[in-house]
Amino acid sequence: MTGAVRGSLWLFLVNLVGKGGQVAVTLVLAAFLTEEGLGLVALTVALVNIGQVVQSAGVYDVISRTGLDPRRMAGTLLTLSVGTGVALALLLVLAADGIAAALGAPGVAPLIRLAAASLPFTAAAGVQMGLLHRDLDFRRRLLPDAGGAVLGAALTIVLAAQGFGPHALVYGLLCTAVAQPVLGVAVGVRVRPRWDADAAAEAVRWISVVGPGALVAVLLVNVDYLAVGHELGTEAVGVYSLAYRIAWVPCIMVAVVLGGVVFPLCARLIRTGRRGELPQAAGRFTHAVLVVTGGLYAVTAALADRVVLFGDRWAPAALPLVLLCGYGFGFGLLHLWYQVIRAAGHARRYLALELAHLVALVVGLALCTRYGVVAVAITQLAVVWAMVPLAWLVLARNGIAPPGLARMAASVAVGVACCLAVGRLFGDLFGPTLPGALGEAAALVLGYTAAALPANRRTVRELREVRR
Repeated sequence: MTGAVRGSLWLFLVNLVGKGGQVAVTLVLAAFLTEEGLGLVALTVALVNIGQVVQSAGVYDVISRTGLDPRRMAGTLLTLSVGTGVALALLLVLAADGIAAALGAPGVAPLIRLAAASLPFTAAAGVQMGLLHRDLDFRRRLLPDAGGAVLGAALTIVLAAQGFGPHALVYGLLCTAVAQPVLGVAVGVRVRPRWDADAAAEAVRWISVVGPGALVAVLLVNVDYLAVGHELGTEAVGVYSLAYRIAWVPCIMVAVVLGGVVFPLCARLIRTGRRGELPQAAGRFTHAVLVVTGGLYAVTAALADRVVLFGDRWAPAALPLVLLCGYGFGFGLLHLWYQVIRAAGHARRYLALELAHLVALVVGLALCTRYGVVAVAITQLAVVWAMVPLAWLVLARNGIAPPGLARMAASVAVGVACCLAVGRLFGDLFGPTLPGALGEAAALVLGYTAAALPANRRTVRELREVRR
């Protein structure tokens, strides 16, 4: 477990640098772009994200779980993934005009054609990261993953400041995609394309189960953009995407990091005949997700009205941001539990949960999107929390449910209540400026920490032991 926590800390650093760059890009684009411009960017990124998952669905899982030579498996997966990436890139280039017409956003077509060129490069990088993932070697992942993201973010910010508009993000996306596999080779992760029949057969068997789940997962976090764009237009996508991107940060920084560690950890426990330790491992990671994301989301929700610091045009994003904080909190918990379910060998149950989530979300969006972005955010919030008890039921029935969930939730609720009380009592003391927002954020964090820390001493003690 200590090795897993060390891996979590390295992966947190990777995401802190890489995703921190994405946050900086979001804020810069909000300052330089119009609502329509940010909407075009969001639609382009959503389509590219779907393509990335299709080309590499299940790569991390196959490499982490395989009993064959992982290098042999990686070489075969490289051939499969890059080949699929090239095919998808060509398809997007040819279909760009039709996609833009379906979304009612003709300006997105040239952005799609340009962004499509990134897919073969991200496919190659995904295989490299899968090898590092298997060994929980997140320290070496820092340069290719975070380093590539920083290069792309820097290019995007420079181009946005020079007036390149939405194209600034796409050029940054291409920079990141090309840099990642190059930097992966620089840290010693060299994978040569090959074809091994046994490895291919195992990969296809696993991808046939996990791949659809991965596609469903990426649709879950992108279908709302497509629905808003089709129903309400690109300006509404811009407002919604700003709120969503801000609310997505704690989930990526914490839940996705810990989920990335818990899957190979649980897979290793099963490979070494220690399946009985799964509930305790799931419990520790669940506790960390609840405590950390609970505080981050409480602070973000309390500061939601500060979104106008990027311009008064973003004021309509404040209420969706509050609602999406509740959505992100629930989604982060689901993401972690889904990794435990998959690692325990219940991929079909995981797929059933994901499909149920997607169907409920699509139905909700079909009924509610016409009423505006607030209705979309409410739909997200309601659907995700309807799925939480279902995921818990699957964990419990398979004997892998984390113990003490009620106690964990109670300790977080106390901290959240204290944080919100601080915001209510002292929020007016801070001015409507960036320094004022930072001062209020510091006060909110202190309020949450003062209430939550005494009830979560065990988690803090474990982190201190790892540091020693």
